[in-house]
Amino acid sequence: MHLSFLSNLINGISLGSVYAIIALGYTMVYGIAKMLNFAHGDVIMIGAYISFCVTQYLNLPAWLSVLAAMFVCTLLGMTIERLAYKPLRSAPSLAVLITAIGMSYFLQNLALLIWGSNPKSFTSIISFGPLRLFDGQLIISDVAIVTVLACILIMIGLTWFTGKTRMGKAMRAVSEDKGAAQLMGVNVNRTISVTFAIGSALAAIAGVLLCSAYPTLMPTTGSMPGIKAFTAAVFGGIGSIPGAMLGGILLGIIEIFGKSYISTELGDAIVFAILIVILLVKPAGLLGKKIREKV
Repeated sequence: MHLSFLSNLINGISLGSVYAIIALGYTMVYGIAKMLNFAHGDVIMIGAYISFCVTQYLNLPAWLSVLAAMFVCTLLGMTIERLAYKPLRSAPSLAVLITAIGMSYFLQNLALLIWGSNPKSFTSIISFGPLRLFDGQLIISDVAIVTVLACILIMIGLTWFTGKTRMGKAMRAVSEDKGAAQLMGVNVNRTISVTFAIGSALAAIAGVLLCSAYPTLMPTTGSMPGIKAFTAAVFGGIGSIPGAMLGGILLGIIEIFGKSYISTELGDAIVFAILIVILLVKPAGLLGKKIREKV
């Protein structure tokens, strides 16, 4: 019983770590550009497809496929920002939201044209074998270990980047006040473009890790994880980097325990129900800050 609980906890942390990596992209873009990039989930899918093509068709090493996915998704994120979102910088938030949803459908249909609708079997890029504890009664998969470590390293790296580097400080300045940041010499457009680049690179990593754990690749692969990661970002406090990580891990644990102990069919419903309760009690999320606006 105890080992079953521990196994579910580890699986929950592993799944939550993927949600956290995706949620970091959502929360960075929202915190700095004040917009919800609903195409982010489809960038995850593109990253997974690039990794798949590099390993299956070009027969190149797995680590190179991850770098290729990050490179392509970085360029894709910057292109999306430049063509779709930059012209709407001062447009109403509803126009930006509709554009983001349209971009999401565009990427899904583009993937359908290129790779077709048939599911593809994704071969895990991680192959050093599982960790066996308690005489083999508790097995921790190699993907779970790498996913959790990747999440921790990304979190540490982003915290250092936003706190210590010139671009990171520019991001924080733009997040606080775009106008004031521009007056102080910060290039707002370049800062937002770099934010999209970082978020898209993280989406590529998340896509590869997600398909390594759940090896079925389709044009809709990123849709549900993307929605859940957005939920995790709101759960932890959208705009907060630690909040994205906390929200992602908690969401993964809740989902796995809900499916294990309550119902596999109601697992997703339980996740969203708890989100509603959290937002009713603490609308800004667990680590979010209330923002007062003058009317």
